[in-house]
Amino acid sequence: MAVFKSYFFLFLGYSILLLVGCDDESNKPPAGNLQLSVVRVGSYTLNLTDFTKNNGAPTDKPIVATFSAALNETAVENSVQLKRLSSGENVPLSFSFLDEGKTLSAQPGSNLIPNEEYDLIISDELKGSNEETFAGYHIEFTTVPDVLTVTSLKIASVEVLSVNQVTDIPLEDLTLEVTFDHPVTSSFTTTQYFAVVTQGVPVPLTFSQSNENKTVIITPNEKLKDLSKYQLSISGDLRGAEGEVLQSFSKIFYTIPDEEPDFPLISDDALLTMVQQQTFKYFWDFEHPTSGMARERNTSGNTVTSGGSGFGIMSIIVGIERNFIGRNEGIQRMTKIVSFLEKADRFHGAWSHWIDGNTGKVIPFDTQDNGGDLVETSFLVQGLLTFRQYLEPTDTVGNNLINRITALWKTVEWDWYRKNNEEVLYWHWSPNFNWAKNFPLYGYFEEQITYFLAAASPTHNISKSVYANGFGRNGAIKTGDTYYGYTLPLGSPSPLFWVHYSYLGLNPNFTDDYADYWEQNVNASLINHAYCVANPKHFVGYSDSCWGLTASDNHISYDAHSPANDLGVITPTAALSSFPYTPVQSMKALKFFYYTVGDRLWGPYGFYDAFNLTEGWTASSYLAIDQGPIIVMIENYRTGLLWDLFMSAPEVQQAITELDFTY
Repeated sequence: MAVFKSYFFLFLGYSILLLVGCDDESNKPPAGNLQLSVVRVGSYTLNLTDFTKNNGAPTDKPIVATFSAALNETAVENSVQLKRLSSGENVPLSFSFLDEGKTLSAQPGSNLIPNEEYDLIISDELKGSNEETFAGYHIEFTTVPDVLTVTSLKIASVEVLSVNQVTDIPLEDLTLEVTFDHPVTSSFTTTQYFAVVTQGVPVPLTFSQSNENKTVIITPNEKLKDLSKYQLSISGDLRGAEGEVLQSFSKIFYTIPDEEPDFPLISDDALLTMVQQQTFKYFWDFEHPTSGMARERNTSGNTVTSGGSGFGIMSIIVGIERNFIGRNEGIQRMTKIVSFLEKADRFHGAWSHWIDGNTGKVIPFDTQDNGGDLVETSFLVQGLLTFRQYLEPTDTVGNNLINRITALWKTVEWDWYRKNNEEVLYWHWSPNFNWAKNFPLYGYFEEQITYFLAAASPTHNISKSVYANGFGRNGAIKTGDTYYGYTLPLGSPSPLFWVHYSYLGLNPNFTDDYADYWEQNVNASLINHAYCVANPKHFVGYSDSCWGLTASDNHISYDAHSPANDLGVITPTAALSSFPYTPVQSMKALKFFYYTVGDRLWGPYGFYDAFNLTEGWTASSYLAIDQGPIIVMIENYRTGLLWDLFMSAPEVQQAITELDFTY
């Protein structure tokens, strides 16, 4: 019985296979002496067995059929026809032959109709050149739909289809008129096919049609956001009334500023105070609870920064003097910071760039940067010395703190970072990788304060020759080139933090053998401003009041933005920290940041790090090294307080003499 079942199922399976095979064979061209091998419309190959797959034939190409043998050319004209299935009419064809007569090319007298079904009929009258017979066959196919094309786009009644950058679009009473070359069925005029979006949020829309349904009129149902990036998108699923296909479409446009300010108007003086106070919260309210230090950024957790904390220390002085906090509170916070620094990892006296705020252990900035960072240390020491000078020696607590800060200052081995007594300072040293980072501090950038403090050190100082060879490159530092009518004694247009970090305490109203640094810093800021006004890359929003390129976050990651590296990113700290150099231009920028784009830029710790109107992007981040200079340099503009304090240190005066600075 088991054997019978096995044979039964074997026979049944064979029968099914035979039936399936017969069914497949019935859809193939019948066998004969002359075999049809392939049929194409242009380069589009037709399926000879499943006609439902033949739905993409071009309308403007010949039909090419290849056979197993050369054809009798005189028999072709009467045996090959092309019919429209909807009407049954014949399409006129002209024939030519290829491949030694094995391939015929049938060229329609005119383009085929888009989205139309056709039947290619090859009758049994077809013969081979040696009288081979053909059993006859037909192949059905459908041509591609016609293309639906946008021929006009008007936004606020202005034709913008060919405009590369569409700006100054009104916020209200707005229509977008999209005109196609074919009518569009009204069922397609919905938000399923048309969308206006900003920052991923769709705008509610109303639709109507005109121009025999060729024009779709789109009306936003709400006021648009000012100075914002919008994108009109039309889905590729949209179809014309006759099935025409759109290859999708999109257009970006930008709105105008709102005439209404984002916040109530206040006096310029009150605005400056408010910005300082709000920005100060980053260092006061967001301080690391164990160390009192400044976190690297608002997402850094326990990672605190040495240089940014130096800026934060200086901001505490401003906080006390502006009555944001009490004097005792400020001194208590400073005591916490100093206690932490006394126990934190140090590398020949220098602190690391990043430190664990709980443990004081180094957090590597990168693999080989897990030791001392002399530049960040100099930013920290600049803050420490400024606070030391602010303290009252007659006050017991203050005097104790003065001595402790001085002890920290004296134990920084600036001279050791000359790497075996070379005539230049080095940025990094690692106990694991030694000098592997190999970054000698040659030339002009952010590090003048590093050389200055090294020369000022009462215990580990450097001579003027190291400053001259390293920072000054023995005179090669000088350039004297002119940009936008302003002369730069040193370098080329740079990120503006170069004229901020070293000069939070060090008053730049001096000259040395290479430059007048007030001229350098003022002109660098004016060039940065003039570049943004000129806007050679045509970024959205750049203007007399929207300017400032420096290192910051951006819509991609982080970069040092400058006229030579402009990504469309405006960073508030650039213009605001330049208040001492460009007070008029900086005040215009401040008002723009607060009153015009404050709805997206103003946050719990002042202005967010950066924004890019062209990309429709605003940072959600705060960085200590960007927030600190805003507070400090606005104060230097208003009162000169931090400059006066730092410059009052006797070691600073000694360094001025050592380096032959002239004030």
